[in-house]
Amino acid sequence: MELYQLRYFLEAARQRNFTRAAARLHLAQAALSEQIKKLEADLGVVLFDRGRRESTLTAAGEVLAAHAVGLLEQADHTRRAVQELVGLRGGRLSIGAIPSVSAGLLPASVAVFRQRHPQVELVLAEGTSDSISEWVESGRVALGIIQLPSSGGRFDERLLLTESFILLAAPSHPVAKRRSVTLASLAGEPFVFYKGRARDTALSACRAAGFEPRITCESGELNAVHALVAAGLGLALLPELAARGAAPACALIRLRAPKIERRLALLTRRGHQPSPAAQAFEELLLQR
Repeated sequence: MELYQLRYFLEAARQRNFTRAAARLHLAQAALSEQIKKLEADLGVVLFDRGRRESTLTAAGEVLAAHAVGLLEQADHTRRAVQELVGLRGGRLSIGAIPSVSAGLLPASVAVFRQRHPQVELVLAEGTSDSISEWVESGRVALGIIQLPSSGGRFDERLLLTESFILLAAPSHPVAKRRSVTLASLAGEPFVFYKGRARDTALSACRAAGFEPRITCESGELNAVHALVAAGLGLALLPELAARGAAPACALIRLRAPKIERRLALLTRRGHQPSPAAQAFEELLLQR
């Protein structure tokens, strides 16, 4: 049973005459009659009581007519939805990102994307790099942005950017007057650590510089880390994206040696064709 056969059938039912229906459909009457016969053969029922002047629906034809209208309406709705999705005139795009990325990198890209494609619904979810990797694998989000290394899984990763860590200090702290410092010179200072893989990177860097950092507080909230540093509770080693928004409450000082970096990657589900919206957003991110 084909959709076009249902359209032919409904027109014949409306016109109650195959000749008139064929004319409305721009078909030869023989062609219309042949398609109705094929439909009847496929269903194993007679759909019309054929008279010399009119053809009326049988009981089976009445049942089919009641369902055919809904089937054709649903098919048209589905076709429009697909066309809107392909044309970025609708649909939904879900993105998972670690907090520093959602706060420091995504807002500008989201603003441009929404300006270009206002009918696409954007949904942003924050999480750890591991949880975002799982969301990409399961299909909960179409795109994920994490700090490498990834945990490995059924997703493809593409390097998005490499960024440096910088030091945050309260304006009253002596180090705030300096343009740059070495990490080794901070041994013995209290630290506020930002939870997540950025914490692991900062901790490894301190140990490589020859000291175990004295951690006075840890938080997974960027605003809390900024506030605690500004209050003089300790220094913080943060990626540049995570440090955005801290000034002027905090002084930002460059780390001269060693250089601490992290790599951010864009994840997509392996073996899954990304939607046009996901492709457009990925291109926008890479361009910016």
